[in-house]
Amino acid sequence: MFKSKSATFAAVIAAGALVLAGCSSTDTQENEDGIALISQGSLSICTNPPFEPFEYKDGDDIVGIDIDLMAEVAKDLNLELKIVEAAFDAMESGAALESSQCDVIATGMTITPERQEKFTFSDPYYDANQGVLVKTGTEVSELSDLADLKVAVQVATTGATLAEEQGFDSVIFEDMGLVAQSVETGQADVALADIGLLRVYESDTLSVAFTHETNEKYGFGVKKGNDKLAQAINATLKRVQSDDTYDNIITAHTTAN
Repeated sequence: MFKSKSATFAAVIAAGALVLAGCSSTDTQENEDGIALISQGSLSICTNPPFEPFEYKDGDDIVGIDIDLMAEVAKDLNLELKIVEAAFDAMESGAALESSQCDVIATGMTITPERQEKFTFSDPYYDANQGVLVKTGTEVSELSDLADLKVAVQVATTGATLAEEQGFDSVIFEDMGLVAQSVETGQADVALADIGLLRVYESDTLSVAFTHETNEKYGFGVKKGNDKLAQAINATLKRVQSDDTYDNIITAHTTAN
Protein backbone atom coordinates (compact mmCIF):
# COMPACT_ATOMS: atom_id res chain seq x y z
CA MET A 1 0.00 0.00 0.00
CA PHE A 2 1.19 3.51 -0.67
CA LYS A 3 -0.37 6.89 -0.27
CA SER A 4 -0.77 8.59 -3.64
CA LYS A 5 -1.98 11.76 -1.94
CA SER A 6 1.63 12.84 -1.51
CA ALA A 7 2.24 12.96 -5.24
CA THR A 8 2.33 16.18 -7.23
CA PHE A 9 -0.48 17.24 -9.58
CA ALA A 10 -0.38 15.88 -13.10
CA ALA A 11 3.02 17.07 -14.24
CA VAL A 12 3.55 15.42 -17.59
CA ILE A 13 6.74 13.53 -18.23
CA ALA A 14 7.24 12.25 -21.76
CA ALA A 15 9.28 9.10 -21.75
CA GLY A 16 10.91 8.75 -25.14
CA ALA A 17 10.47 5.78 -27.40
CA LEU A 18 10.60 2.92 -24.98
CA VAL A 19 10.84 -0.50 -26.54
CA LEU A 20 8.33 -2.79 -24.93
CA ALA A 21 10.37 -5.93 -24.96
CA GLY A 22 13.09 -6.08 -22.39
CA CYS A 23 12.14 -3.15 -20.15
CA SER A 24 9.17 -4.41 -18.24
CA SER A 25 8.28 -4.45 -14.58
CA THR A 26 5.57 -6.94 -13.68
CA ASP A 27 4.94 -5.55 -10.19
CA THR A 28 1.97 -3.36 -9.35
CA GLN A 29 0.92 -1.80 -6.07
CA GLU A 30 -2.49 -0.71 -4.90
CA ASN A 31 -2.91 2.76 -3.49
CA GLU A 32 -5.24 3.62 -0.64
CA ASP A 33 -8.16 3.75 -3.09
CA GLY A 34 -7.50 0.19 -4.31
CA ILE A 35 -6.13 1.33 -7.69
CA ALA A 36 -3.27 -0.86 -8.92
CA LEU A 37 -0.36 1.17 -10.35
CA ILE A 38 3.01 0.10 -11.69
CA SER A 39 4.83 3.03 -10.12
CA GLN A 40 4.17 4.71 -6.80
CA GLY A 41 2.68 8.17 -7.22
CA SER A 42 2.41 7.98 -11.01
CA LEU A 43 -0.19 7.17 -13.66
CA SER A 44 1.63 5.70 -16.67
CA ILE A 45 -0.07 5.70 -20.05
CA CYS A 46 0.95 3.94 -23.28
CA THR A 47 0.34 5.79 -26.53
CA ASN A 48 1.42 5.68 -30.18
CA PRO A 49 2.02 8.97 -32.00
CA PRO A 50 1.53 10.13 -34.68
CA PHE A 51 -2.22 9.64 -34.25
CA GLU A 52 -3.25 13.27 -34.47
CA PRO A 53 -5.31 14.80 -32.95
CA PHE A 54 -5.30 12.15 -30.21
CA GLU A 55 -1.51 11.86 -29.75
CA TYR A 56 1.19 13.67 -31.70
CA LYS A 57 4.54 15.38 -31.25
CA ASP A 58 4.95 19.08 -30.48
CA GLY A 59 8.72 19.40 -30.46
CA ASP A 60 9.91 16.77 -28.01
CA ASP A 61 6.57 16.62 -26.22
CA ILE A 62 3.72 14.20 -26.88
CA VAL A 63 0.42 16.09 -26.84
CA GLY A 64 -3.17 15.49 -27.94
CA ILE A 65 -6.71 14.78 -26.86
CA ASP A 66 -5.84 11.53 -25.11
CA ILE A 67 -2.94 13.13 -23.27
CA ASP A 68 -5.07 16.00 -22.00
CA LEU A 69 -7.87 13.68 -20.88
CA MET A 70 -5.38 11.45 -19.07
CA ALA A 71 -3.88 14.54 -17.44
CA GLU A 72 -7.34 15.27 -16.05
CA VAL A 73 -7.53 11.71 -14.68
CA ALA A 74 -4.08 12.06 -13.11
CA LYS A 75 -5.08 15.39 -11.57
CA ASP A 76 -8.22 13.87 -10.04
CA LEU A 77 -6.12 11.04 -8.58
CA ASN A 78 -3.36 13.40 -7.42
CA LEU A 79 -0.82 11.47 -9.49
CA GLU A 80 1.99 12.44 -11.81
CA LEU A 81 1.30 11.57 -15.47
CA LYS A 82 3.98 9.60 -17.30
CA ILE A 83 3.81 8.92 -21.03
CA VAL A 84 5.27 5.78 -22.60
CA GLU A 85 5.57 5.60 -26.37
CA ALA A 86 4.65 2.09 -27.49
CA ALA A 87 3.86 0.10 -30.62
CA PHE A 88 0.13 0.02 -31.41
CA ASP A 89 0.03 -3.76 -31.86
CA ALA A 90 1.62 -4.26 -28.41
CA MET A 91 -1.17 -2.16 -26.90
CA GLU A 92 -3.92 -3.74 -29.01
CA SER A 93 -2.83 -7.24 -27.95
CA GLY A 94 -2.83 -6.25 -24.27
CA ALA A 95 0.89 -7.05 -23.96
CA ALA A 96 1.72 -3.53 -22.83
CA LEU A 97 -0.60 -3.92 -19.85
CA GLU A 98 0.28 -7.52 -19.06
CA SER A 99 4.01 -6.68 -18.97
CA SER A 100 3.27 -3.64 -16.77
CA GLN A 101 4.69 -1.13 -19.20
CA CYS A 102 1.84 1.22 -18.30
CA ASP A 103 -1.39 1.49 -16.35
CA VAL A 104 -3.59 2.76 -19.18
CA ILE A 105 -3.74 2.37 -22.95
CA ALA A 106 -4.56 5.85 -24.25
CA THR A 107 -4.25 5.79 -28.00
CA GLY A 108 -7.57 6.47 -29.71
CA MET A 109 -8.52 2.82 -29.55
CA THR A 110 -11.90 1.57 -30.73
CA ILE A 111 -13.81 -0.60 -28.28
CA THR A 112 -14.34 -4.03 -29.87
CA PRO A 113 -15.49 -7.37 -28.41
CA GLU A 114 -12.11 -8.91 -29.31
CA ARG A 115 -10.20 -6.24 -27.40
CA GLN A 116 -12.62 -6.43 -24.46
CA GLU A 117 -11.49 -10.03 -24.00
CA LYS A 118 -7.92 -8.79 -23.46
CA PHE A 119 -8.43 -5.77 -21.19
CA THR A 120 -11.10 -3.57 -19.64
CA PHE A 121 -12.28 -0.42 -21.40
CA SER A 122 -13.44 2.81 -19.84
CA ASP A 123 -16.73 4.32 -20.86
CA PRO A 124 -16.66 5.57 -24.50
CA TYR A 125 -15.30 9.08 -24.91
CA TYR A 126 -15.27 9.66 -28.70
CA ASP A 127 -17.33 8.54 -31.72
CA ALA A 128 -15.53 7.56 -34.93
CA ASN A 129 -16.04 6.20 -38.44
CA GLN A 130 -13.68 5.00 -41.13
CA GLY A 131 -12.57 7.20 -44.03
CA VAL A 132 -10.55 6.95 -47.21
CA LEU A 133 -7.63 9.26 -48.02
CA VAL A 134 -6.64 9.65 -51.67
CA LYS A 135 -4.49 11.77 -53.91
CA THR A 136 -6.62 14.75 -54.81
CA GLY A 137 -8.59 14.00 -57.96
CA THR A 138 -8.85 10.25 -57.39
CA GLU A 139 -12.47 9.28 -57.94
CA VAL A 140 -13.68 6.77 -55.35
CA SER A 141 -16.92 7.13 -53.41
CA GLU A 142 -17.58 3.80 -51.69
CA LEU A 143 -15.72 0.76 -50.42
CA SER A 144 -16.40 -1.29 -53.54
CA ASP A 145 -14.34 1.23 -55.55
CA LEU A 146 -11.23 0.09 -53.64
CA ALA A 147 -11.45 -3.50 -54.85
CA ASP A 148 -8.64 -3.19 -57.41
CA LEU A 149 -6.53 -0.66 -55.52
CA LYS A 150 -3.64 -0.97 -53.08
CA VAL A 151 -4.95 0.07 -49.67
CA ALA A 152 -2.68 1.36 -46.89
CA VAL A 153 -3.68 0.64 -43.28
CA GLN A 154 -2.10 0.79 -39.82
CA VAL A 155 -1.28 -2.51 -38.15
CA ALA A 156 -3.86 -3.95 -35.72
CA THR A 157 -6.41 -1.17 -36.30
CA THR A 158 -10.09 -1.41 -37.15
CA GLY A 159 -9.16 -0.02 -40.56
CA ALA A 160 -6.87 -3.01 -41.10
CA THR A 161 -9.65 -5.35 -39.99
CA LEU A 162 -12.13 -3.74 -42.38
CA ALA A 163 -9.66 -4.00 -45.27
CA GLU A 164 -9.15 -7.68 -44.51
CA GLU A 165 -12.91 -8.32 -44.32
CA GLN A 166 -13.36 -6.63 -47.71
CA GLY A 167 -10.56 -8.69 -49.26
CA PHE A 168 -8.54 -5.60 -50.22
CA ASP A 169 -4.91 -5.71 -51.37
CA SER A 170 -3.56 -4.13 -48.19
CA VAL A 171 -0.20 -2.63 -47.31
CA ILE A 172 0.28 -2.55 -43.54
CA PHE A 173 2.32 0.17 -41.80
CA GLU A 174 3.36 0.63 -38.19
CA ASP A 175 1.93 4.13 -37.73
CA MET A 176 -0.45 6.64 -39.29
CA GLY A 177 2.30 8.92 -40.53
CA LEU A 178 3.65 6.12 -42.73
CA VAL A 179 0.13 5.25 -43.89
CA ALA A 180 -0.51 8.77 -45.17
CA GLN A 181 2.99 9.06 -46.62
CA SER A 182 2.43 5.91 -48.68
CA VAL A 183 -0.45 7.59 -50.53
CA GLU A 184 1.59 10.75 -51.05
CA THR A 185 4.49 8.80 -52.58
CA GLY A 186 2.33 6.41 -54.61
CA GLN A 187 3.31 3.32 -52.61
CA ALA A 188 -0.41 2.85 -52.01
CA ASP A 189 -3.44 4.15 -53.92
CA VAL A 190 -5.57 5.01 -50.89
CA ALA A 191 -5.44 4.92 -47.09
CA LEU A 192 -8.21 3.45 -44.93
CA ALA A 193 -8.34 4.70 -41.33
CA ASP A 194 -10.39 6.57 -38.75
CA ILE A 195 -11.83 9.65 -40.42
CA GLY A 196 -10.75 12.03 -37.66
CA LEU A 197 -7.11 11.11 -38.22
CA LEU A 198 -7.27 11.41 -42.00
CA ARG A 199 -8.52 15.00 -41.82
CA VAL A 200 -5.13 15.98 -40.40
CA TYR A 201 -3.37 14.85 -43.58
CA GLU A 202 -5.58 16.74 -46.05
CA SER A 203 -3.54 19.12 -48.22
CA ASP A 204 -3.31 20.37 -51.79
CA THR A 205 -2.33 16.86 -52.87
CA LEU A 206 -4.25 14.64 -50.41
CA SER A 207 -7.97 14.68 -49.62
CA VAL A 208 -10.59 12.56 -47.91
CA ALA A 209 -12.73 10.93 -50.60
CA PHE A 210 -15.55 9.60 -48.42
CA THR A 211 -16.61 8.42 -44.98
CA HIS A 212 -17.70 4.85 -44.34
CA GLU A 213 -19.94 4.70 -41.28
CA THR A 214 -18.85 2.10 -38.73
CA ASN A 215 -20.14 3.85 -35.59
CA GLU A 216 -17.03 3.09 -33.56
CA LYS A 217 -16.38 4.39 -30.05
CA TYR A 218 -13.00 5.07 -28.45
CA GLY A 219 -12.19 3.97 -24.91
CA PHE A 220 -9.19 3.87 -22.58
CA GLY A 221 -7.89 0.40 -21.69
CA VAL A 222 -6.78 -0.89 -18.29
CA LYS A 223 -5.62 -4.31 -17.14
CA LYS A 224 -8.42 -6.74 -16.31
CA GLY A 225 -9.15 -6.70 -12.59
CA ASN A 226 -8.09 -3.08 -12.14
CA ASP A 227 -11.72 -2.02 -11.90
CA LYS A 228 -10.98 0.84 -9.51
CA LEU A 229 -8.81 2.53 -12.15
CA ALA A 230 -11.50 2.09 -14.81
CA GLN A 231 -14.04 3.61 -12.41
CA ALA A 232 -11.70 6.55 -11.72
CA ILE A 233 -11.28 7.20 -15.46
CA ASN A 234 -15.05 7.06 -15.93
CA ALA A 235 -15.56 9.54 -13.10
CA THR A 236 -13.13 11.98 -14.72
CA LEU A 237 -14.75 11.56 -18.14
CA LYS A 238 -18.12 12.31 -16.57
CA ARG A 239 -16.69 15.41 -14.87
CA VAL A 240 -15.00 16.88 -17.96
CA GLN A 241 -18.08 16.23 -20.08
CA SER A 242 -20.30 18.00 -17.54
CA ASP A 243 -18.58 21.36 -18.09
CA ASP A 244 -16.51 22.94 -20.88
CA THR A 245 -13.34 20.94 -20.23
CA TYR A 246 -13.94 18.12 -22.75
CA ASP A 247 -15.11 20.47 -25.51
CA ASN A 248 -12.16 22.77 -24.93
CA ILE A 249 -9.72 19.86 -25.22
CA ILE A 250 -11.30 18.65 -28.47
CA THR A 251 -11.31 22.16 -29.93
CA ALA A 252 -7.71 22.83 -28.94
CA HIS A 253 -6.43 19.81 -30.84
CA THR A 254 -8.76 19.82 -33.84
CA THR A 255 -8.11 23.48 -34.66
CA ALA A 256 -4.40 23.47 -33.82
CA ASN A 257 -3.26 23.34 -37.46
